[in-house]
Amino acid sequence: QVQLVESGGGLVQAGGSLRLSCAASGRTFGSVSLGWFRQAPGKEREFVAAVHRNGIYTQYADSVKGRFTISRDSAKSTLYLQMNSLKADDTAVYYCAGALKYGSVWPLSREPQYDYWGQGTQVSVSS
Repeated sequence: QVQLVESGGGLVQAGGSLRLSCAASGRTFGSVSLGWFRQAPGKEREFVAAVHRNGIYTQYADSVKGRFTISRDSAKSTLYLQMNSLKADDTAVYYCAGALKYGSVWPLSREPQYDYWGQGTQVSVSS
């Protein structure tokens, strides 16, 4: 089992920045690949970014490439999402997810590949 708890969401003006964190506990952090998804009001949840359990491979949705950076700190068992140049379209609930069964697979952009989910953190961008 892996428990995931997100934090760092909030209200920010367009063009601003936020950093989301996801604290992981339970199973060995290094055995799990991790990702961020988001769900805007009235829309389906969508992939944002992922980082392989090796800490080397990263993947981004086209809509956030060049603006968002995903990273993981094994010493702190924490996943991060640095979000810069935020737009109103980035407004959503952001979810952290962990892939154990498919932890060695790449890429990891589909929801069924993930076994564990956090409760989500709200990000609101005002235009």
